[in-house]
Amino acid sequence: TGGHLEQADGTAWMAFYAATMMSIALELAAQGVPGAEDLASKFFEHFVQIVDATNAAGSTGLWDEDDGFYYDHLHADGHLVPLKLRSLVGVLPLVAVEVLDADTIDALPGFRSRMQWYLDNRPDLAGHISSMEQAGGKRLLAVPSRERLVRALRHVLDESEFLSPYGIRSLSKRYASEPYVFRVGDEEHVVRYDPAESTTGLFGGNSNWRGPIWFPINYLLVETLRVYHRFLGDSFTVEMPTGSGQLMNLAQVADDLATRLAGLFTRRADGTRPVFGGYQLLQDDPAWRDLIPFHEYFHGDTGAGLGASHQTGWTGLVADLIIRRGRDL
Repeated sequence: TGGHLEQADGTAWMAFYAATMMSIALELAAQGVPGAEDLASKFFEHFVQIVDATNAAGSTGLWDEDDGFYYDHLHADGHLVPLKLRSLVGVLPLVAVEVLDADTIDALPGFRSRMQWYLDNRPDLAGHISSMEQAGGKRLLAVPSRERLVRALRHVLDESEFLSPYGIRSLSKRYASEPYVFRVGDEEHVVRYDPAESTTGLFGGNSNWRGPIWFPINYLLVETLRVYHRFLGDSFTVEMPTGSGQLMNLAQVADDLATRLAGLFTRRADGTRPVFGGYQLLQDDPAWRDLIPFHEYFHGDTGAGLGASHQTGWTGLVADLIIRRGRDL
């Protein structure tokens, strides 16, 4: 289009980066590493400014109040157009979250005083974002407010949108029957829900942004929900799945998602494993049925393994989810 894109996912990655670097710097500062406290303050300030830009009121922010979701914005020909396509792009702002304990803050007076300066002198940045929310001696740093977190999770935990029996899809399933259409002049650009192999050449023919379950993003979301629960506690609940009337706290939602993700590889009642899909040799043959591959991504509806068959570097994270669930049980 000749314009430029303000990316909800790219912005979220930078918020995630700043919060993670701040957390690392705080740990180093607690060990007396010179300069680490100043670095923690710098990354805290960066995080707050990124969150403020993401949540800015009106057309400049990436939050859509009507839909309750984060969207990319396209700047072209002097106009700003929100791309109202529900995908992982709008889920990623949820993963930039950290919880600061009072003991950590109190042990670092330089960091504490600079953070307090923001509270006292920059209400424009501190007044409307979760990074300044405090309870029980802890302080939450997050992109969405509580209300926005709940609204975004309604889409994420909706089985007609993101929630699959095997994890979170990369694109809302609503686009299977209602493809997203974006018009530029006489051209029409269409995005459809592709739960398996791509139907276009985008991303080199890789479809993991267009419907399948992508393990590393799911893992981040599970870990994120546990961090939120550490601050919000058992009394903070959401519907899981959306519309079911069943309420869960965020640790329970994380456990449910972890179980779904592990379910990609475990045997169902009929003895088959979702990851093997329709390959009967792998499902039935004693020489193959227990040799489980770690695929790059998975069918958004059936859980069948897709893409590279040995993407252990990120799909191997399922081992951590299984270990944690085992400890809890």
